[in-house]
Amino acid sequence: MQYIGITHDGAAWVAALADSRVHPLAPVQDFWADAAGWQEKSLSLTAGGASLSRLDVTEVPLVPPTARVICVGLNYRAHAAEGSFSVPEYPTLFGRWTASLSVGNVPAPVPAGEAGLDWEGEVAAYVGQRVESADEATAAEAVFGYSTFNDLTARRAQKLTAQWTLGKNGDFSGPLGPLVSRDEAGDLREGLQVRTRVNGTEVQNGNTRDMIFSVPAIIALISQTMTLHPGDVIATGTPEGVGYVRTPPWLLQPGDTVEVEIDTLGTLTTPVGGPSLRARA
Repeated sequence: MQYIGITHDGAAWVAALADSRVHPLAPVQDFWADAAGWQEKSLSLTAGGASLSRLDVTEVPLVPPTARVICVGLNYRAHAAEGSFSVPEYPTLFGRWTASLSVGNVPAPVPAGEAGLDWEGEVAAYVGQRVESADEATAAEAVFGYSTFNDLTARRAQKLTAQWTLGKNGDFSGPLGPLVSRDEAGDLREGLQVRTRVNGTEVQNGNTRDMIFSVPAIIALISQTMTLHPGDVIATGTPEGVGYVRTPPWLLQPGDTVEVEIDTLGTLTTPVGGPSLRARA
């Protein structure tokens, strides 16, 4: 069962997705307080409960405003190599604020002063329970589900300093697809294909089997220092094929469309626009 975030009558809700209808479940904060319980309840709702047309709702990320969004850089060997980085001993972690997140079909603006945006198609993992000082087995059980994610990056801003924060937090630069529960998504270690296309041309084609650090290993490491809570998101890194390393560099321009397609998780589509779109932020 997939879940999407919506706003309706001024409130944020989550919904089970079935065909062209959505079935309201609970406010986002309430959903993450008992994600497993709401997953069970959704089965009866989709069997005949009240529903709304998707045309009557506005989708928003299924992430509470208090969530931490922790991204992993350089988590595929070939991607590290294409950027002339050594394979890291530990995961390279950086943060996104929830304000940078969006959903599919929401235009992402190229910030003023940037030559364009770079694409980074990847899998996002959602934490479904409190995790503190966990081992990998416990961390694996804490994953509630996954979605497509595009870590759209402003490379000029990213490279101004050794810290990547600025270039990774542009307005509407973190689109997320619908959440797919762990049991339906499958095990990343068994391999999900990650493909990114720009205007229909494939630019990335990797597999989650090639991750340097598994999702349980990442969560376990983070939990030694930082307690994770339901609704927190781990963006697991991108495979090779990003734009800035190409000759000449290839970056997303206003009018382009970028798609991230991942096995069992679906396709996330993001149009690219100019700096004036930032007025919506």
